[in-house]
Amino acid sequence: MNAYGRLFRLTIFGESHGKKVGVILDGCPAGLPLQKDDFLPDLKRRQSGSEGTTARHEPDIPVIETGILEGKTTGAPILISIVNRDLKSEDYQSLRKKPRPGHADYVAWQKYKGFNDPRGGGIFSGRLTVALVSAGVIAKKLLSPIKVSATLQEAGGMKDISKAVQAATKENDSIGGIIECRAQELPVGLGEPFFDSTESLISHLVFSIPAIKGIEFGSGFACSRMRGSKCNDIIVNKKGETETNHAGGINGGITNGNELVFRVAVKPPSSIGKVQRTVHLQTGRSVNIRVKGRHDACIALRMPVVVEAAAAIGLADLMLMEQKIPRVMR
Repeated sequence: MNAYGRLFRLTIFGESHGKKVGVILDGCPAGLPLQKDDFLPDLKRRQSGSEGTTARHEPDIPVIETGILEGKTTGAPILISIVNRDLKSEDYQSLRKKPRPGHADYVAWQKYKGFNDPRGGGIFSGRLTVALVSAGVIAKKLLSPIKVSATLQEAGGMKDISKAVQAATKENDSIGGIIECRAQELPVGLGEPFFDSTESLISHLVFSIPAIKGIEFGSGFACSRMRGSKCNDIIVNKKGETETNHAGGINGGITNGNELVFRVAVKPPSSIGKVQRTVHLQTGRSVNIRVKGRHDACIALRMPVVVEAAAAIGLADLMLMEQKIPRVMR
């Protein structure tokens, strides 16, 4: 469905071209200082504006509608809404019966029998990551002094990100990228064996982000090419510090006190300026389409802050479950 979490529980709502998008957060401890300005730096990082990003520009001004009194959380559910303003829904009228390759248009039409909102992808749109980022801001405040940060490592298979973006834009095409996320100062003991492992819970959130197609922790797939004598992280002291960090800060699904490290693969945006082939949903005939609208050539440029938010939300939930964060902040 559209909710996640055990104790730090969030529900996202809205559509790309609906009136608003947002998040309802339940389980946030009382007494946490919170104001509108706390959200603005991370929301700005998610915005478009740089080369290779969409021309759609939303001001993304959050409205904290519930759960706050005199600048502090009350312990009640927090409702944060963000109004959609820069809309061009007419760009999607011609695509209503022509599913865009790579998008969720076809599966949405089948699952919801044509009642889904096709404008900008509706609920499947990356627009809803603004809700994740908003929840992530609160999660980061709860986690302090734990620091969560993410960076774009490469785009289009190149370390020279700007060059890769320019080439894709020139060719009316798109590219993906690799984002690395790190969390420092984590305690030992977060997570459970098997189904509630730290990797499982973070991955659950990360795969809720549109365009994510893969994730690896620590050395990830490279471990499959190592010998055990190299892959094993040698423990150097009673704190659990290790010489290497091939495990990415997790053993047996549980944090080991070292830096948490994971990387995600972001696919190229599906909306491109080139003519593509699809099937008309009424006639069943093959047709050509050219996707109109305003789209990113490289959505990965705007996603580090979204990945940070996903990691922070998962870690905040784990910290609450392990009673590392009090239910009332003093």
